[in-house]
Amino acid sequence: MQYCSWRGYASTCRAMQMTATIPPERETGIRKFSNHQSFLDILNEMNDYAGQRELIAENMMMNICIELTKYLQELKMERKTHLSEAKKAQQSLESTYKQLDSSKKRFEREWREADKAAQYAEKTDQDINATKADVEKAKQQANMRTHIAEECKNDYAAQLQKYNQEQSRFYFSDVPLIFNKLQDMDERRVRKLAQGYVLFSDTERHVMPIIGKCLEGVTKAGTNVNERNDSIALIEQYKSGFERPGDLDFEDYSQGINRASSDSSLGTLGTPKGPLELLGKNRSKPFWLFSKKSKPTVTEDFGHLPPEQRRKRLQQKLDDIGKELQKEADQSEALGKMKDVYEKNPQMGDPASLSPQINQTAQNMERLRGELNKYESWLTEAGRRGDSMLRRGTLREDALSYTSHSNNNGSTHEPYSPDRTHSEEGTPDPSQAIYAEFDDDFEEEEEELVAPIGQCTAMYNFPGASEGTITMQEGQVLSVVEEDKGDGWTRVRRANGNEGYIPTSYVSISLGK
Repeated sequence: MQYCSWRGYASTCRAMQMTATIPPERETGIRKFSNHQSFLDILNEMNDYAGQRELIAENMMMNICIELTKYLQELKMERKTHLSEAKKAQQSLESTYKQLDSSKKRFEREWREADKAAQYAEKTDQDINATKADVEKAKQQANMRTHIAEECKNDYAAQLQKYNQEQSRFYFSDVPLIFNKLQDMDERRVRKLAQGYVLFSDTERHVMPIIGKCLEGVTKAGTNVNERNDSIALIEQYKSGFERPGDLDFEDYSQGINRASSDSSLGTLGTPKGPLELLGKNRSKPFWLFSKKSKPTVTEDFGHLPPEQRRKRLQQKLDDIGKELQKEADQSEALGKMKDVYEKNPQMGDPASLSPQINQTAQNMERLRGELNKYESWLTEAGRRGDSMLRRGTLREDALSYTSHSNNNGSTHEPYSPDRTHSEEGTPDPSQAIYAEFDDDFEEEEEELVAPIGQCTAMYNFPGASEGTITMQEGQVLSVVEEDKGDGWTRVRRANGNEGYIPTSYVSISLGK
């Protein structure tokens, strides 16, 4: 039936939406871009579109296929009944014919016997040696045989008349009636199929407006894409906050200038560590922004990120902690009110039973306040560094002009940092790996590995095509890193350390005690 392909189409659309579903913690960043938002809108419209197609399939299954199947069974039983009636009528006719044939053969046999008895009686009557008793006996035998032959003749005639009547009724009444019933049954079958066609058309016509709205939504999602705003949002998301490196100075070896003392003006004025200084001892070599770098070590204060990205992540972390703190505060207030109610009405509950929850909530609030202060201090520090970079950018421009003027006069100057101390070329820089993660693919920063809380076994294959998800095969065993928080996703880790999210309904989870 055609409904099978429609149900498969609906399942494909739902599988597509499941595959492209974004974990909740990444959804906020994804929605910044109009093309990503449009794709999500299209998936929602396709979900509705698939739902309508599935509705058609369900209506065909319930109102057409099941009804037709049920009606087909009824027709089979009715057809079986009609054929059984025809078979009975035919068997009755055959039985009558057998009786007729038997009567006919008996009549033939008895008539021959009567004829023989008559000839024997006549022969005995003409025999001069036969006694009168023999003649009488032969005549009596002949008369008896003739009488039996007459009875068989009458029975044969009656059976013949009966058979002819039944044969006439069979071919002129019973068989036409059965054929008419079969014809009517087939006409009703065709009418039922026609009603199914009409019902399918009505079902399709009923969902056409909704499908039209879904397609309009897809069109609207396509027209809402703004590539210019997307590129600006991408730049805003990944901008580092670093100043551009200055021009390299001319190093005049003909006048014996020490290479170490003729370092760039960036080192002379102790500017913040920019792309050139990230090269360490090879600062004299050009810095290639898009070269492949190893991933930096992730730190709790996000010090491995560029200034602008660090401030954003710290602010986001503060917002998250603030929400958690407000949640704990609301819970603490609710527990306090509940305790007051219990104290005033002891029959409603024991106030002492709330003490563990109140203490735990107080500990959580204290811990969150400590984290809040810690991240606020880091954010303040990141803000001071950002302001310092702006000020030092101005000093760098002045230093470039000053150094150029000094070289033209043939004078040399030792490179100084802003606190008038010599800047050492080999001094290690904690921000040396800041640009390491900004390669061709804008790779995500690595998170510290946490201990697994259990294991899970995949019950189905999952392609893991969307960002943040991970592929898995049926029967594969993975470590559970984070439980499902009610959004339908569980965070897992492979044996090689790769982590990602998988649908909770696709695995069988066994958490450690």
